[in-house]
Amino acid sequence: MKNEKDLKQYSIRTDLIVDLFDQQQTEDGVFSDSYQENDINVLEVTITKEKNKLNKKKGKYITISYQDVTDKVNAKNVETVVVKELKKMFLDLNIDENKKCLVVGLGNRKSTPDALGPKTVDEILVTRYLYEMDNIEVDKDYRNVASFIPGVTGNTGIESSDIILGIIERIKPDFVLVIDALASSSMDRVNKTIQITDSGIHPGSGVYNNRKELSYETLHIPVISIGVPTVIEAFVLVSDTIQYLLKHFSYNKENYQKNKLIPVTMRNYKNHTKELSKEEKIQLLGEIGTLTEEEIKELIFEVLTPIGYNMMVTPKEIDFVMDKTSELLSSAINKALHKNFDI
Repeated sequence: MKNEKDLKQYSIRTDLIVDLFDQQQTEDGVFSDSYQENDINVLEVTITKEKNKLNKKKGKYITISYQDVTDKVNAKNVETVVVKELKKMFLDLNIDENKKCLVVGLGNRKSTPDALGPKTVDEILVTRYLYEMDNIEVDKDYRNVASFIPGVTGNTGIESSDIILGIIERIKPDFVLVIDALASSSMDRVNKTIQITDSGIHPGSGVYNNRKELSYETLHIPVISIGVPTVIEAFVLVSDTIQYLLKHFSYNKENYQKNKLIPVTMRNYKNHTKELSKEEKIQLLGEIGTLTEEEIKELIFEVLTPIGYNMMVTPKEIDFVMDKTSELLSSAINKALHKNFDI
């Protein structure tokens, strides 16, 4: 039976360019490069045209993918990569060591998955007040840095972009560094990805609450945003589970004899690549088995959204992970901003 439902009207939201970018595809105006360091994958995507298939603004997007920041060694390795990529972006934007910085932490401190910005800014080394004192000479290895947490529009009644613009007009920083929690369309990337971009950011875009953009066009100075996906939508969780179900059956089929000696809870099929045939998918899932992975996501989105069940979901250990992630980011930002920073 042919599926005739038009699913194109249902858009899947994500803040991460890596969710949209396919390294196997090439497109005029989109360039990419990648490398690996200590099991950490770094993808750099540069977009030179406003109109592109990724539907993203022009700019450079750095995606740092890792497995765990609760492990001290791995966290230190991730931090080293973040520092390196931030310093490279400073060079690309002609931001030298004398340029003044405003660090902004977006998000809601009372909502743990959205508290990344405020928690990170809490640990930023600010020095602007020292530069304002006449009787103090500041070591030039420490940059002129100010920080601010604007809160959320629901609490203040004021757009974050308006507050930040007012501060910029008053203290006149040379560039802005913004930290915010993001949303992803993949379970694998939640709390395991850092995105750095010079294209700006739309606060709340990942949770369908678009606020005014923070970018060079709105703030009139370079804007570097750093984000970590901390939530996914329920439809992503459900549709990804269907894909893991198919992978699970394929793995068991290929490893039938070996699995007799392995307990069910220890059968790791995540990296299994062989797929079931189309006939096997149909036998297992019926008409849904005829759909592509993207069509299944769009279908689940269509099913859950009208009845209010397309909730935002975050891992149960989010409190601990958020503490570790904010520690990592604040340390990396301090080291990138201040040449002589020592924790």
